[in-house]
Amino acid sequence: MTDHEAAARTVVITGASGGIGRACAAAFAARGDRLALIARGRAGLDGAVHEAERAGAAKAIAIEADVADPDAVEAAARRAEEELGPIDVWVNDAFSSVFAPFTEITPEEFRRVTEVTYLGYVYATGAALRRMLPRDRGTLVHVGSAIAYRGIPLQSAYSGAKHAIQGWHEALRCELLATGTAVRTTMVQMPAVNTPQFDWVRSRLPERAQPVPPIYQPEVAARAVLYAADHPARREYWVGASTVATLLANAVAPGLLDRYLARTGFDSQQTGERRPADQPDNLDRPADADTDFGAHGRFDGKARARSRQQQAAHALGALAAAVARTTGRIVPAVRAARPGSAPRAAGAPVPVTPGPGA
Repeated sequence: MTDHEAAARTVVITGASGGIGRACAAAFAARGDRLALIARGRAGLDGAVHEAERAGAAKAIAIEADVADPDAVEAAARRAEEELGPIDVWVNDAFSSVFAPFTEITPEEFRRVTEVTYLGYVYATGAALRRMLPRDRGTLVHVGSAIAYRGIPLQSAYSGAKHAIQGWHEALRCELLATGTAVRTTMVQMPAVNTPQFDWVRSRLPERAQPVPPIYQPEVAARAVLYAADHPARREYWVGASTVATLLANAVAPGLLDRYLARTGFDSQQTGERRPADQPDNLDRPADADTDFGAHGRFDGKARARSRQQQAAHALGALAAAVARTTGRIVPAVRAARPGSAPRAAGAPVPVTPGPGA
């Protein structure tokens, strides 16, 4: 770990009261970072703060805000810097969704999902960049999904929003690279994760919703976000073998995948149990205002705590970085050791050996 990575940082996380955001808070806290945790639910936020403090956070504060409100997001960023110092890392994770066929989703519901899941990232990133760009430092990590590339049935609003994030992120990254700023943006494409969302997202399905197996624990996702925050030069990261397989299959044979999901995508997202009539609904109001759901959903018995693909990718990344550092030291030394060699001044012409017939 570099000195920069070891030093305590100011980290802002949206959607921090549950699921992946909650797990990210614990992961950054274990490093001793200062955390500003943003969400709508008071009980969930309080639980996240207490958990972060126990994990070792230098300081953690809870900020109640709806990311669909740009003024609220700006105020949250201002408070984060006033209480914790300049923002080093901003993690976008807040989202909402509706489990239903497209024809059963109202225009108002579609608008709300888009405002939270897509525009929430846009507003939050704008608030972060207004602070990072003048300082010429900072990292943005956007929690994505395999659904950012491959839409699935019963999640049309969420699929559309994630696709929008993907296109927007690519454009933003190009603009940042063009300016030469040291501010970086990266995206982490997630697999199915065991989070509380399947018990609080608005649903019109006859049965209880579930993530499409294989399912991973939110700590797997959090480790990927932490790694991306430490290594933000890559445009994106894929987490889990299922994500890799889905994105590659979609790139090679998207039409075939359409037909496969038409056959399997409805049953694979439902458990076979009847959906409770009183299931919580967090689309317009937080489901965790009075009850803390934590990071995990109800699939602990099925969820995987490790991803071999992730472990291999991180190991290869570390090896590549080590090789690059070693090469950077060896090559100049070898050149300097050559008989009669001397360093060439910057801008000096490169000698050209005449070819045959010159």
